[in-house]
Amino acid sequence: MSSSPLSLKRRSLLIGCGALVLMSDRAMAAPAAPRRLTLTNQHTGETFDGPYRDADGPLPDAMADLAKFLRDHRANKEGPVDVGTLDFLADILEAVGQSKATILSAFRTPETNAMLAARSLGVAEHSQHLLGRALDVTLPSRLPDAHRSALDLKRGGVGWYPRSHFLHIDTGPLRSWEMFGQNLDGLFAPGARSTRLRTVSQRMQLHRAIARRQMLGRK
Repeated sequence: MSSSPLSLKRRSLLIGCGALVLMSDRAMAAPAAPRRLTLTNQHTGETFDGPYRDADGPLPDAMADLAKFLRDHRANKEGPVDVGTLDFLADILEAVGQSKATILSAFRTPETNAMLAARSLGVAEHSQHLLGRALDVTLPSRLPDAHRSALDLKRGGVGWYPRSHFLHIDTGPLRSWEMFGQNLDGLFAPGARSTRLRTVSQRMQLHRAIARRQMLGRK
């Protein structure tokens, strides 16, 4: 389908906005009305409150604001903004009747990822956060319902952390897991399951790998 002059203009504006905007196949069809998000960054106290896309595509000013809002606050570096992940969050909020969310983790630089990996088993080497395709969020209420809605949407990865009261979502491979729960097979992408482990050392290696993929959902 050919692009209209307006959408071509929007593309030009997006190129000039200074943010790397990702339009993956997980991004939803153009909305009839502008889509909005109301977000607070737990670490910086910054907020984003407004539309981020309309029928012509992502809004350039909003993408620039979101790139800053979702930046790696430790390194103070901005990363890509994945519209599909924003749509995923917006649809979850709509499904559970919530108007706002708090962002706990978004884009992460390789340096920050390596630092966190050295401190914790719960940081994956090839995290979706490195690609700007993952969010860890919490809501004022109905977080368990948000978890179920995220699973129903089938947009990518969904990690549930009831003890820490947050939800991980990403637009990577379709999978799900629960920290301190069951269904740990969901941590692995299809076809990636290990063969039977015979030694204690091999089992301990798998245990550490599960913990690394499982904790904090930054997969």
